Amino acid sequence: MSELSEADRYLLERIRQGDGEGWSQLVGRYEGRLLAFARGKLHAHSDAEDLVQETFISFLKAVAGFREEASIETYLFTILRRKMIDLARGRHASICLLQDVLVAGDEDAGDAAQAIASLDPTASWYARRDEQHHLQRDALTRVMRTIIDGYKAALNFRDLQIVEMIFYAQGRNRDVAEAVGVNEKAVAVIKHRCLRRIRELLEPSPGLADADPPDALLSEIWQGERLSCLKRSTIGAYMLGTLESPWQEYVAFHLERLGCRFCRANLDDLQAQTADDTRHKLRERIFESTVGFLRKQ
Repeated sequence: MSELSEADRYLLERIRQGDGEGWSQLVGRYEGRLLAFARGKLHAHSDAEDLVQETFISFLKAVAGFREEASIETYLFTILRRKMIDLARGRHASICLLQDVLVAGDEDAGDAAQAIASLDPTASWYARRDEQHHLQRDALTRVMRTIIDGYKAALNFRDLQIVEMIFYAQGRNRDVAEAVGVNEKAVAVIKHRCLRRIRELLEPSPGLADADPPDALLSEIWQGERLSCLKRSTIGAYMLGTLESPWQEYVAFHLERLGCRFCRANLDDLQAQTADDTRHKLRERIFESTVGFLRKQ
């Protein structure tokens, strides 16, 4: 899983000690990208601001028990996505918190919030008891991250784009083939090769390499762990046009064609680093509404 940066670890320690300035710095670091993400999917900007505020409140309430198994950014995005799902359920709305580029099947026109909520698979691929589930999930996460890192190291962005559209955006082989410009058979071969590699890397884990993990499970892990999401510095380099050609083209695909909501939120935030009055007021509002919880730590 993504590790905490030294800067985040330092801020986290200050916050746990009740330091208001440390909390203000953390809010300032992540508020913009969270707000951009929420505004990208919610019609009312006031709803987006409310949910971002609630996200920081929830984070601060749970900060004492934060186990540092994921980056603070990933943890905050996870809280925000759940709150957006709850809002959609409460209004019986149909929103999609994932990419809008590819949708698996015409039957997906139903309640997208319910579809997202059901991504946590109940298949018998792993035993869902005690810590066994977490160990098996962690093993699969590490394997998938290894495969994705391998694609990037080899600059094999074509295969990465294909498996990203299949497992991250839940695209059908036919749609993926059309988007990448290859035939459908080639897409099936690359998907099969990826699943075979997953099984090979899972062999040291008893019982996990016997069958392919369900697509829904791979999608849920890929989305939850943001396995192929870009570093903020990479997005910044893309904006400046300073990336090498293969990387520049892949980042453009990830942001502009795949439409990763998390990375686009970072892009939007970087493009609006000169904060306007609205953001300044929201930051003050977040701090005022959370500082009382900070003193309770």
